[in-house]
Amino acid sequence: MIKNVKINCGDKMFFIIILVIYILDQISKAAVQLWMYQGESLPIIPGIFHLTYIRNPGAAFGLMAYQTPVLVAISLILLVGVVLGYRYIKTGGPLLRYGLSLVVGGALGNLTDRLRYGSVVDFLDFRVWPVFNLADVAIVIGAGLLILDLITTKYSEQDKESEV
Repeated sequence: MIKNVKINCGDKMFFIIILVIYILDQISKAAVQLWMYQGESLPIIPGIFHLTYIRNPGAAFGLMAYQTPVLVAISLILLVGVVLGYRYIKTGGPLLRYGLSLVVGGALGNLTDRLRYGSVVDFLDFRVWPVFNLADVAIVIGAGLLILDLITTKYSEQDKESEV
């Protein structure tokens, strides 16, 4: 029996970010699938930014194409790792918590697509980069925050060691 589980503001924000990213990602993908046909490209800023509906059967840049079971397994391992390590995440700083929540929200969005369709719905097309989606944006920003957390934590630990 669970006794007096307390959820603080940081915990709530962690889960809210995951939920918001997941919902925005799924709504945007549903809208693209509803209003566009696969392969269609609509110029928003011609030559610079288009909405282009494609299905990516792989990971970033189409790597590991048609390896859906492997990509699903990687996503599940990531998610299980975050769940199991959550008590340590709670003690980390905001960069760690926000970074992980963005990565988890994005991973859940793309995992849902892989389980549903066997591929990921992509639609943001800047013409100089492979087409991507909101989940990918969240994952990249989250990974950047995690790297920033790693760097700042390392430097703060070095400062503490040099003071001794």
